[in-house]
Amino acid sequence: MKTGFHYDPVYLQHDTGAGHPECSERLTATMHFLREQSFFDNLQPVATRTADLHWIETVHDQNYIQRAKTTCQTGIPFLDSMDVSVSKQSFDVALQAAGSAMELADQVLAGKIDNGFALIRPPGHHAENTMALGFCLFNNVAILARYLQKQHGLDKIMVLDWDVHHGNGTQHTFEDDPSILYISTHQYPYYPGTGAWYESGIGRGEGATLNCPMAAGSGDREYEAAFMEKILPKIDHFHPEMIIISAGFDAHVNDPLGNINLSTEFYGWMTKMLLEKAGKYSEGRLVSLLEGGYNLKMLPRCIAEHLKALSGI
Repeated sequence: MKTGFHYDPVYLQHDTGAGHPECSERLTATMHFLREQSFFDNLQPVATRTADLHWIETVHDQNYIQRAKTTCQTGIPFLDSMDVSVSKQSFDVALQAAGSAMELADQVLAGKIDNGFALIRPPGHHAENTMALGFCLFNNVAILARYLQKQHGLDKIMVLDWDVHHGNGTQHTFEDDPSILYISTHQYPYYPGTGAWYESGIGRGEGATLNCPMAAGSGDREYEAAFMEKILPKIDHFHPEMIIISAGFDAHVNDPLGNINLSTEFYGWMTKMLLEKAGKYSEGRLVSLLEGGYNLKMLPRCIAEHLKALSGI
């Protein structure tokens, strides 16, 4: 399989300050490790693209977008909450993260690559329509899902979020929309406090949200059971035309921000399960975007397992 890979040093310009877990070293450590792997040169490089504001506005309120721009450009160190640290370059970097996800998807849909992964920051799944939360400025996966529908005419999109934290922003964006299936595995109760099992969508979107909350201490066995008993059957029922992964790697046993005990290898297993469903329903089309993951030694190894599985290794 041809797997696309996107990275650009521009993402290092999003400066979150000393001691912040969502730091540029997450990407530099990952790139250092990946360049030493035998499979890395076989990945297909995907270029950087800046998202047009029109696409950001499909998910975020115009007043929020302007507030984010002004906050960053004037040098205010936080946007909306103390955990969303920003710098003067952060707004532009966030536009490039969202746009490059679209470029990755474009290449999948054009048949140039089979699937792909974007090593981007800032992450996105906590970002709400009108508010920045949890290290996130723009909701990259939500913007990409709307782009796929409006630009490419796809209807049924699935987002699988395996970050240790529930993607409140993604769920709230789509919870009344039956055309977007949002599935999340996450530690619960934990930040941000959403993602209970009974949150299954609202109105016409009832049933198009599947939350699989995990107790602290859960590991590969519990996650495998969730996949086999709930997640994979839900995908079989939905028949997505494209699969997007909110790929946070902070459910790893050694991650400092969570208490879930996934092994490094399990990220490869989950990837293979989703690739199998993509092959069955989505012509193999799958795009994965980085969310969390804060252990600078283990994050690169988890991403490597993910990329190997995407590449069919």
